[in-house]
Amino acid sequence: MTIQFKERDYSEKSAAWLEQSGTHPVLAKLFAARGVEKPEELLLELKNLIPPAQLKNCESAAKYLADAIEAGKKLLIVADYDCDGATACAVGLKGLRALGAPWNINIDYFVPNRFTLGYGLTPEVVDLVSGLPDKPDILITVDNGIASVAGVERAQQLGIEVLVTDHHLPADQLPKAAWIVNPNQPDCTFPSKALAGVGVMFYLLIALRAEFRARGAFTAETQPRLENLLDLVALGTVADVASLDRNNRILVSNGIKRIKSGQMQAGIRALYIAAGKDPNRASSFDLGFTLGPRLNAAGRLADMSLGIQCLISDSPEDALRLAHELDRMNRERRTIEAGMQETALASLVDIQVGDQATLCMANETWHQGVIGIVASRLKEKFHRPTLIFAPGEESGQAVLKGSGRSIQGFHLRDALDLVSKKHPDLILKFGGHAMAAGLTIEEDSFEEFKACFEEVAQRLMTPEVLQRQLAHDGRLDPVFIDPELGTMLANEVWGQGFPAPVFVGEFEVLTQTLIQEKHLRVQLKAINSNGSSHPKSFNGIWFSRNATLPNPARLAYRVVTDHYQGVARAQLHIEALDDPL
Repeated sequence: MTIQFKERDYSEKSAAWLEQSGTHPVLAKLFAARGVEKPEELLLELKNLIPPAQLKNCESAAKYLADAIEAGKKLLIVADYDCDGATACAVGLKGLRALGAPWNINIDYFVPNRFTLGYGLTPEVVDLVSGLPDKPDILITVDNGIASVAGVERAQQLGIEVLVTDHHLPADQLPKAAWIVNPNQPDCTFPSKALAGVGVMFYLLIALRAEFRARGAFTAETQPRLENLLDLVALGTVADVASLDRNNRILVSNGIKRIKSGQMQAGIRALYIAAGKDPNRASSFDLGFTLGPRLNAAGRLADMSLGIQCLISDSPEDALRLAHELDRMNRERRTIEAGMQETALASLVDIQVGDQATLCMANETWHQGVIGIVASRLKEKFHRPTLIFAPGEESGQAVLKGSGRSIQGFHLRDALDLVSKKHPDLILKFGGHAMAAGLTIEEDSFEEFKACFEEVAQRLMTPEVLQRQLAHDGRLDPVFIDPELGTMLANEVWGQGFPAPVFVGEFEVLTQTLIQEKHLRVQLKAINSNGSSHPKSFNGIWFSRNATLPNPARLAYRVVTDHYQGVARAQLHIEALDDPL
């Protein structure tokens, strides 16, 4: 499939204002293209966070928790089994233990087994935790609960109260919990709807600390330092692909700063060591593609308790042992994923994907813990909303569990909602976001669902949405391609909603060599906008490409700083070739 290059729009007025305020001219244009209008929007100190008072029910829920802690009630965090859920659980445990220490707080956590208990606070989960030797008085959900109507009702029947902290989109009916803290619930005017589950939990802790200060339990000098948890908040936010609006960039940038300065949880340090990465050079890329997958591997293949134990451990030795086990599980996950991808691609050999708007596949041998990753890989390969199903069980009934990933311009959860409304008995349950969703259907409903989903997608999507596009930041004057720029770009926080910069330029290809038969190394000379050759030449690499480039070539690339024998030099990481043929 050809890629359509599309330059990002930006406000020249905003870029000029940013540059006049002292921002590097290249960064000024990049920030303006990502919606930054004023210099003060680049200030990412913690004092610039949106106050918890603006998050609906946050302060009321904090008062409720403060009363419960002072009364010695037993608290149980009910976590989710992905990285956001694990970090939200770890932040909740560490933060509540610190804030509740004067009252010898009684708190623990529970992670439902995704394969036997399903997602969220189900009645089965409530029955299970109510039978624990230390029956909880209050359940606190993290990264789940907004859809747990039946689970909350069951808890009330058993005399257990529920506090929901979540960020997922609500259904038509809300659970009758004691309190719900979720920026996406009705009538919540919190300006940042992009908070991850771990961000919501962190906000509740900030409000709880303020409540205890007001009650005289702490002073500004003696209160627990919740900023120590920002490395976990950053990891969960990035790994959950939450949009990096200003509020999330404040959380993530401060978390990364702490990691770089060595102020991190033992578990975060251990995950870096197990991955062979240097935390002193931490970036949002590391969090999303190095640490996140290792934590997620536990939830996908076994029990996320392993990941949570790693994150909350205060012992470097224990944390490292757990991190190595997570690393082993991640390698196992990659092996399973590769086999599933191979099967899926073999099934698509005879399909002209261009004729359909979606990909929807099931296989009785597939592992439900890895279907989301496979959906993501196939979505990237074919640029189609993709749903992958694997066999599962729910309340003793054989079902198909599906996980989906979408493309820009197609809201996956809303599409599933449409299918559900048109065919009320087809989907047993579903939930998610615009770009990712999960669902459960009956075993024999796959073909019917596949047809209905395709029908809805055909109606909703335009040919433009189905055309793969590469958004870029235009031409970069070769004079700016240097190690300083690469370092500046590496020090910024990029991610979902605030994408890493990609530039486009014309180059004369001086040399090109294959490395290990799979990576293309090139030496390039930039061609100026007037057609003349720029005197500087640059080293470049295109990972996982074994075909040579035409000469000259119009390329999309990133600027990175490469360190070779102690010398810093600019290197171009090539993303795509603008080849109309």
